Amino acid sequence: MESQPQPQPQPQPRRPRGFAATAAAAAASVSPTGTPSGSAGASTASSGKGKREREKEKERTKLRERHRRAITSRMLAGLRQYGNFPLPARADMNDVLAALAREAGWTVEPDGTTYRHSPHPQHQQHLVRFLSLTTKSLFFSLYLYILCSSQYPDNFSGHPYCKCFTGCYFMSTVLDLSLWQPCFDIDNAQGAFSVRSGESPLSATSLKNCSVKATLDCQQPVVRIDDSLSPASLDSVVMAERDTRSEKYPSTSPINSVECLEADQLIQDVHSTEHDNDFTGTQYVPVYVKLSTGVINNFCQLADPDGVRQELSHMNSLNVDGVIVDCWWGIVECWNPQKYVWSGYRELFNYIREFKMKIQVVMAFHEYGRTDSADVLISLPNWILEIGKENQDIFFTDREGRRTTEFLSWGIDKERVLNGRTGVEVYFDFMRSFRTEFDDLFAEGLISAVEIGLGPSGELRYPSFSERMGWRYPGIGEFQVQPENAVKLPDLNNVRFNYNQANIKCYDKYLQQHLRKAAKLRGHSFWARGPDNAGHYNSRPHETGFFCERGDYDSYYGRFFLHWYAQALMDHADNVLSLANLAFEETKIIVKIPAVYWWYKTSSHAAELTAGYYNPTNQDGYSPIFEVLKKHSVTVKFVCYGLQICSYENDEAFADPEGLSWQVLNSAWDRGLKVAGENTLSCYDREGCLRIIETAKPRNDPDHRHFSFFVYQQPSPLVQGVICLPDLDYFIKCMHGDITGDLVP
Repeated sequence: MESQPQPQPQPQPRRPRGFAATAAAAAASVSPTGTPSGSAGASTASSGKGKREREKEKERTKLRERHRRAITSRMLAGLRQYGNFPLPARADMNDVLAALAREAGWTVEPDGTTYRHSPHPQHQQHLVRFLSLTTKSLFFSLYLYILCSSQYPDNFSGHPYCKCFTGCYFMSTVLDLSLWQPCFDIDNAQGAFSVRSGESPLSATSLKNCSVKATLDCQQPVVRIDDSLSPASLDSVVMAERDTRSEKYPSTSPINSVECLEADQLIQDVHSTEHDNDFTGTQYVPVYVKLSTGVINNFCQLADPDGVRQELSHMNSLNVDGVIVDCWWGIVECWNPQKYVWSGYRELFNYIREFKMKIQVVMAFHEYGRTDSADVLISLPNWILEIGKENQDIFFTDREGRRTTEFLSWGIDKERVLNGRTGVEVYFDFMRSFRTEFDDLFAEGLISAVEIGLGPSGELRYPSFSERMGWRYPGIGEFQVQPENAVKLPDLNNVRFNYNQANIKCYDKYLQQHLRKAAKLRGHSFWARGPDNAGHYNSRPHETGFFCERGDYDSYYGRFFLHWYAQALMDHADNVLSLANLAFEETKIIVKIPAVYWWYKTSSHAAELTAGYYNPTNQDGYSPIFEVLKKHSVTVKFVCYGLQICSYENDEAFADPEGLSWQVLNSAWDRGLKVAGENTLSCYDREGCLRIIETAKPRNDPDHRHFSFFVYQQPSPLVQGVICLPDLDYFIKCMHGDITGDLVP
């Protein structure tokens, strides 16, 4: 009898998961007639609720992942800035491990092969042990290296943290140190882990006689890492208080301690706090103080001559190198076109000449003071506002059709809509009038530089953060190009214009024409519009479809629009600076770059995008702008945030002022541009003061790059006795490089 073939077991179908499970459940809940079945219909609400919970958890996971990536980015930035590691722009952990191995004397091939030149046969077994270290231990070593080299960049071998890096990491709890003893011969130049400085060499004999317990007993009973001593690019680390003497040590290892060192081998902490604050002999950075905005009134008269003289005398006693003076377009050319009144500025400059201080003037083409905190109001010239009543398109327009009078739209840079003149011609005539009026001061060298205002607050950016329109930190701001189907709303913030006609399409037609032309050249005419899902002034990136993770900002249309938006900003700078160099030939030109640091840790960098800087994580938005500025040989002025952002604000806005500062300054320096700094109006503590000085002239920069000058500004005049820095005199001397010691309490 023939045996019947055994039936083959059928494979079990895979149970659907995730979105597939949701779809299967939805299909099962629908009857053949297309209506939900009884029990399934009752569970529709719970299924929808579960889907919403999964979406929320997915968004939280994305935020956590972005936070982890931000930490990695700051670690890499710290290695580049404080350890001088030549890591590529998109470095990963393989690049970091290779850099550490090369620092320790190993050779790392491009394919990952790692070896030492002519290794001693006795060291072969130690090479095997080295390559078998766990990933966790290597990351721990990396963190300790960053901590040591950041706090003690020149010679950190004497600090206890360095001892921990060169010894404690290889305790017997991780490795058998009897196998590692030849590699710890620090006197040997071919050792696997040689100390950078030879001031306090350790011998192998001393290492034999050490113990873990002896070393830890020599330390303080309370171990802390002060947040103020951590590098700016790293998250602060908090260590719990504990008594190290009460811990049990089951094994020993030959690490250095006071007991195992001879008297002449004790490591001295040459980088104490006093030495960290010692800027003697560093580069000379001139310090300019900005005069208060109301020094010239709206009638172009000196508001308080006696007060100005007293303030200048106080500045002169502090050895200030010069002053910054805003020359307001809305004051000088207020009533009639090409009728310039410079009388108040002439009187002010004569006072400054008496004290023999340099002058930097700012061509201020923007509006000032339309905020709740401002006590001075300086608008654009009245004749410009009169033109704006008839032709509102000379101003920028947001997504709701509201106009802002902070600055003229650069859509009219080459449009003859200002009484027969273009926008750049109006700027040029103003600059040429100033150059002609004060030709004697230029000849004397009293006016050393001219800053060109290129946007709101004098910064090169769009007016995307207008407080008059309701923006509050940390909102992402709004693009200044209206969506195709936008509706015009009443403008309750601008009393100069009557916006009572609703439901009328209204936008800056000049910028819209440029956008339409660019879209047509690209072959997609329907792209001639602003994004309709970019949120509003106070939105968060994850709340919008354009700026969220994998949002439309990285789509074909998004990349086209953002490139055009940034290019319009660069074209405006190029057009104005070309005429500025013509008006102020052989005079240093300055351009102010904004510090848009909030949402810097997110992938889209939403706030920078609305400001006109195409700088997401996969794009360098500052290099193209600096190439334009390099063509005109300008000096870049950047705002320095000496006051640390609180941790809550950092987490809430994904802010990273240190990371942004590192990117901007190094990008400008790498292109050969001169860089200057300016502080914010916030008051600084001692730590913030030192952070500004360290940013202005980093002592561990191998190329010795530093600021060409620094601008100090504060809300009130110096004569009122409100000094934000703890000791302005000390701050200036540190910038000049001619003082020692710590800050005066």
